[in-house]
Amino acid sequence: MKTIESKSLSCYHWFDHREMSSLSAHETTRRDFLESSSKVAAATLAISCASGRPVSAQVGNSTTGESQLKIGLVGCGGRGAGAINQALTADDRTTLHAMCDVNREVMNKAEEILSKGKPGRVDVPEERRYSDFEGYKRVIADCDVVVLATSPGFRPLHFEEAVAQGKHVFMEKPVASDVAGIKRVLAAGKAAQAKNLKVAVGLQRRHQPGYQEWIKRIQDGEIGDVLVMRALWNGSSRPGKPRIEGESELEYQIRNWYYFTWLSGDHNVEQHVHNLDVANWIKGEQHPVVARGMGGREVRNAPENGQIYDHHFIEYEYADGTILYSQARQIPNCARDIRESAIGTLGRADLMQREFTITGPNAKVKRFRKNEDGHQLEHYPFFKAIREDLKHNEAERGANATMTAILGRMSNYSGQPVTWDDAMASNQRLVPDDLVDFSSEAPVHPDKAGRYPVAIPGVTDPFKVWY
Repeated sequence: MKTIESKSLSCYHWFDHREMSSLSAHETTRRDFLESSSKVAAATLAISCASGRPVSAQVGNSTTGESQLKIGLVGCGGRGAGAINQALTADDRTTLHAMCDVNREVMNKAEEILSKGKPGRVDVPEERRYSDFEGYKRVIADCDVVVLATSPGFRPLHFEEAVAQGKHVFMEKPVASDVAGIKRVLAAGKAAQAKNLKVAVGLQRRHQPGYQEWIKRIQDGEIGDVLVMRALWNGSSRPGKPRIEGESELEYQIRNWYYFTWLSGDHNVEQHVHNLDVANWIKGEQHPVVARGMGGREVRNAPENGQIYDHHFIEYEYADGTILYSQARQIPNCARDIRESAIGTLGRADLMQREFTITGPNAKVKRFRKNEDGHQLEHYPFFKAIREDLKHNEAERGANATMTAILGRMSNYSGQPVTWDDAMASNQRLVPDDLVDFSSEAPVHPDKAGRYPVAIPGVTDPFKVWY
């Protein structure tokens, strides 16, 4: 990302298609927001921890004890509102205390639905609702714990500030959109550890019992030595957002953030990071040493589709020679398949959203446990660590998963093999460091036809800013 000074970006709203579909001040009605958000609240409230009790009801004397924790939200779109709902569910001695989003209408609607879903747990008067580009700093200052859920390009900036202010952090994945941002997250993660701050990253598969059991089986040798892995995120395609008359270029890109590489990292970073994290997990927290990829834009070529590709295929190689085949495709009417697989000397393991299987002499099939919602479950150990002063720092793991995805994107965009070491030495930076309001200069601009620069394999340099 950037080495940002004080005048920088803050509370860019981040919308998750799984929870609240593409809200914006210009496009979404109050009724749409309330209907979609109510579904989130209902789903979240249906989940409980293993004991059936929130964290603070389980702990007695601890460092934090029964004190009330003030939570701040930076980025009030669907994933941000969902994460706050889950945080309040995980610990019944918490309140939402401050909020920040450059789209005030989105922030106000999030506050309204959260107040209805969690009565008495939301206390965010107007003076603690910030919508300027520096508002994230004030949210962090107001609270004990901060949830970072903006578009990924700004995660390193917000994480650095939270650690500098000495606050516990839950940050959504991915944790950056470029190499410079990864370095900042790694450095801030070390600083958080030195300050005994707790850090969680929204890679929820790590907290799902089904995944935990199956990864342990793989690591215990039930399929033998792992030779090949496969990671798939072949799913649906979300529409790009058309322009609205009167908005600045930067405002448009932030509102349509998913389609701009500097903001989202491309969809193989923004979403496929989950599957790539599982592969690194299988390999005992190793990361690939080289990526060889290909990809492009086959059908998503309209101006509102910004810069990102619609298909990626990457062959990763780990230090011991294990190969990971990675696919991330978003093309309408194509087969949907989201899973992770590992092939070993004794059999094969498939980890899907609803079922886990092992073939070979240790064959086993297990259905996914009902309500095994990692989005909820990941909050329990985070708040338990805060209450009981336990070690909990997922920053490095989140950075390695995100960097794995960025490495593949760099290879795809350039058409060249890219090593981990060369990528990390490059300090590639896509996110500018001088954005102070919506009149600031956007990092990319469309041509006369309204189309944005797109990486071209064989032309694009993987290590430099390519627009």
